[in-house]
Amino acid sequence: MADHASYVSPFSTRYASKEMQFIFSDDNKFRTWRRLWISLAKAEQKQGLPITDAQIAELTAHATDINYDVATRREREVRHDVMSHVFAYGEQCPLARGIIHLGATSCYVGDNTDILVMKQGLTLLRGKLLGVLAELREFAVRHKSLPALAYTHLQPAQLTTVGKRATLWMHELYLDFEEVTHRLDTLALLGSKGTTGTQASFMELLGGDSEKIRQIEQDIAADVGVSRVVPVSGQTYSRKTDYQVLSALSGIAQSASKFSYDLRLLQGFKEMEEPFETSQIGSSAMPYKRNPMRSERISGLSRFVMVDALNAAITAGTQWFERTLDDSANRRIAVSEAFLATDAILNLMLNVCDGLVVYDKVVRARVMAELPFMATENIMMDAVKKGGDRQALHERLRVHSQAAARVVKEEGGQNDLVDRIAADSAFMVSKTEIEAILEPVNFIGRSAEQVTEFVAEIIDPLLTRYAGEMSKQAEVNV
Repeated sequence: MADHASYVSPFSTRYASKEMQFIFSDDNKFRTWRRLWISLAKAEQKQGLPITDAQIAELTAHATDINYDVATRREREVRHDVMSHVFAYGEQCPLARGIIHLGATSCYVGDNTDILVMKQGLTLLRGKLLGVLAELREFAVRHKSLPALAYTHLQPAQLTTVGKRATLWMHELYLDFEEVTHRLDTLALLGSKGTTGTQASFMELLGGDSEKIRQIEQDIAADVGVSRVVPVSGQTYSRKTDYQVLSALSGIAQSASKFSYDLRLLQGFKEMEEPFETSQIGSSAMPYKRNPMRSERISGLSRFVMVDALNAAITAGTQWFERTLDDSANRRIAVSEAFLATDAILNLMLNVCDGLVVYDKVVRARVMAELPFMATENIMMDAVKKGGDRQALHERLRVHSQAAARVVKEEGGQNDLVDRIAADSAFMVSKTEIEAILEPVNFIGRSAEQVTEFVAEIIDPLLTRYAGEMSKQAEVNV
């Protein structure tokens, strides 16, 4: 039965997927500690330390069955999490008890596990980024030629297309994909550096043989599937690594936030909507409301991730010499929750992008209400070709445009700019001729071609290359 008298993180109950929750779970953490202890023992045995196959076999046999009760009881006594788990592992592995954690310091398991866990988290997020890009690709292609108002300063500017706007969302997510991939390719283990990063304990164990010590690190990395080890460190890997990873997550949040704000504005204009379920309630007071709940949640969670990246920056900038411990409590929260929140954001985006609704007639009506203003340059150029004076025509258009805008804004009337221009002999054009110009597709530039090119040159090769990683399913809770 649920405990309703204690705080429970909404990441567990509402937001993050089960997969991401497992990545940051105790089981995954402590099983990885044991995996690293086994890797250390194997590497040390290979370099001639007195570690037997039987000891390694015993450690391997208990690699996943964590005896939490023993570890918890021991931690209450010694107030040290790593030594508590060394003790608990030793209770299960009496033959190997004496060689567990040999030559290592706490950060051997702590920091190396953090790197492995972040790699798992980044891999999961990359798959979801691919899924979002795939959904938006279909949307962009489907609506590549549908003219829509484009904005600067949130004021109607020229025309774009619904599909072209989607490529702007996609391009930012593509940049995030590239950054996440870079982080996955360059994350490096701490290795086995010892208490202050000098590997002094291993010099003692291995009789000062530096090549053996270097080989132990390489063997450990290979055993856990990582190609790189940091070349130098204090007791910990540089906390700039956390900042770089959380900055990549912040980038995803920035892109998602931009998408969610655009969609919320478009829903306010009634041009587009996020999915709205049959029984969904938009407001407790206003039954007619169709609030953009998912997009608002994306906005809120994105804000959290963007701000959370500052935790890693401050932590990196306040480390003392070879290490201090004020990073631990902060990182325990900041790193895990950044991943959980980013996971939730991408779950929501998968859901929203899979069910985006476009109201074509509203989009066109809003275009046609503004298009006469946007067509004035074309009308002016045609009049100049017939012998008109550009400067004089520009001034007359300015006057007519402002008068038409007053009718719309102050009187609530229809845009009558076309009638005003047609009635002005200086432009030498009829209303029929002007209306022939006012075909929205004539004002979208290369929007449709840009969609086709972007998808063919950037997105499709990416989706093909990483097809096996793509995640397109996401459950959205309450």
